[in-house]
Amino acid sequence: MDGHGTTQPGNGTTPAAGAAGAPRRPLLCRVVPTVVAAGLTVTGIAGVAHGTEEGTPRAAADTFPTWGTRWVVHTAADTGSPAVGMLNTSGPGRDRITVDYQVDTGHRVCEGDACSTYMAHLTGPVNGFVTVVAVAIPQDRLPGIPVQGGPPPQPGRSRQEMLARAATWLTAAHGAQVPYSQSEVWQDGYRQDCSGYVSMALGLPTPGTNTVGLATDRGLTRPIALGALQGGDLLIDATGDSDHRHVVIFEKWNDAAHTSYTAFEQRGGRGTDHRSLTYGLPGGDTEFKPYRPVVFGD
Repeated sequence: MDGHGTTQPGNGTTPAAGAAGAPRRPLLCRVVPTVVAAGLTVTGIAGVAHGTEEGTPRAAADTFPTWGTRWVVHTAADTGSPAVGMLNTSGPGRDRITVDYQVDTGHRVCEGDACSTYMAHLTGPVNGFVTVVAVAIPQDRLPGIPVQGGPPPQPGRSRQEMLARAATWLTAAHGAQVPYSQSEVWQDGYRQDCSGYVSMALGLPTPGTNTVGLATDRGLTRPIALGALQGGDLLIDATGDSDHRHVVIFEKWNDAAHTSYTAFEQRGGRGTDHRSLTYGLPGGDTEFKPYRPVVFGD
């Protein structure tokens, strides 16, 4: 998929039509100063920006308005990389994006008369990359935003991408969660059960591995201590038959005492969910064991 969700490229670089239900981006629109425009803010970045070396000064994160509808946000500075979300799904220009750097990909993306080879790295409302064509500015690159090379993988980045991908199924069915099924696959090719959902979040091959595979394949996960759980780790019950096995994606502890946590899961009778759980904790279902995806590298 190219950088936009409503059009198909005619020659690999230029979408064949404008954004559905929205005018083309005006070429002569005024650049909105992000420091003084109503509702726009300048904030600091927590941690080192992706693609910068440790110890270098952190860039400010500027917030920009968007235009059109259904702009795809990607996992990497590559319009062929998997989608982690979408902008302006409820109407033209409804979202504002917070950007800390941009990358010159060398791949030209156009919408109407507006074109750019740059992709912006977003820290909000979703973490990922979107073509600069989605931003309501007349330039082909964002003013005042550092240009960097493609960011190398860093500890924590894959966790953020995984959680962002997991969140997409909460609204993927026309604003509703993806329904549960052990036999059907969703539009992205992944099975609609718990292990298919986790496989999607990890970016494993479609239609996804099963729960036993997630627990036993050391090329995918390794056991960890319960107290070591971090965002993107898994809690797995691999015992019993397919109607009793289950896997959830740990997001965060709910309190310092670790009495519960927030997790993403795909569950029967509900579909995709994001809720507080106690699986694997004292007093909870002790069949659940903690595992860490090896892709995180720690």
